[in-house]
Amino acid sequence: MNTDRKQYKSGFVTLIGRPNVGKSTLMNRLIGQKIAITSNKPQTTRNRIQTVYTREEGQIIFLDTPGIHKAKNKLGEYMVSVAERTLQEVDLILWLVEPSTFIGAGERHIAEQLARSRTPVFLIINKIDTVGKAEILTYIDAYKDILDFAEIIPVSALKGENTDELIQNMFQYLPEGPQFYDGDTITDQPERQIVAEMVREKALRNLNEEIPHGIAVAVDRMRERSQGGLIDIDATIVCEKDSHKGIIIGKQGGMLKKIGSQARRDIENLLDCKVNLKLWVKVKKDWRDSDFLIKNFGYRSMDD
Repeated sequence: MNTDRKQYKSGFVTLIGRPNVGKSTLMNRLIGQKIAITSNKPQTTRNRIQTVYTREEGQIIFLDTPGIHKAKNKLGEYMVSVAERTLQEVDLILWLVEPSTFIGAGERHIAEQLARSRTPVFLIINKIDTVGKAEILTYIDAYKDILDFAEIIPVSALKGENTDELIQNMFQYLPEGPQFYDGDTITDQPERQIVAEMVREKALRNLNEEIPHGIAVAVDRMRERSQGGLIDIDATIVCEKDSHKGIIIGKQGGMLKKIGSQARRDIENLLDCKVNLKLWVKVKKDWRDSDFLIKNFGYRSMDD
């Protein structure tokens, strides 16, 4: 038996942090493909998104959770419970923070959650491309005593700075284990769910501040034509108010067309074929406080 062969490492890693610190951007960067949606608006990620990074020495399964924040409705409560329960299930936690010497109430709340966990925590200071190199040491100094970190690693998820070093460090902390997924798997998310999220991302990017939290996207139909090479997708954007419906559709349907054409490009890249995307808009008042509708739009608890 050859004992010189390096042991295969595998494990589960979660990315946590306040909304909009770059968790989805970092995960997309690490696995090399866009799966999680990104936006400059908070609460972009609503489900745990499981993605897979595989190389010769091992496999990392990433769980990108919703941001930990103070819940305002049932959807918010669901998002927070998903994020907090994930901490107990993984082998490693990546806590992303902004480059700042100010540690606010939001960060302190997360630190309290992490202090109750036995899982190793990496502090990831993201967005270092926005600050001078000399300043990074002051940010590390500000955070280093708030928790007993396994590692502190500054990165730029957007530019890819230090992300290779981050992966090397992660493998050092992961246990020996099996390959959970085939080497070419990059996500366990159903295609329909990713398509719905891509439509929602374009809506988030194009709409007014007050509307995005009140929308969900449901894919009603996704079917490949018999001759192949083209997929028909029908999707519905659900909003909470009649006034929001008018804004989403826009003057002479202009906003809806813009959202649709931007989403179609991403979906075609994902599916590697031509897509005929049709979008509708429906009003379902207070869907964010309805357990049934939350589940109907794909936001499922881990116990379901």
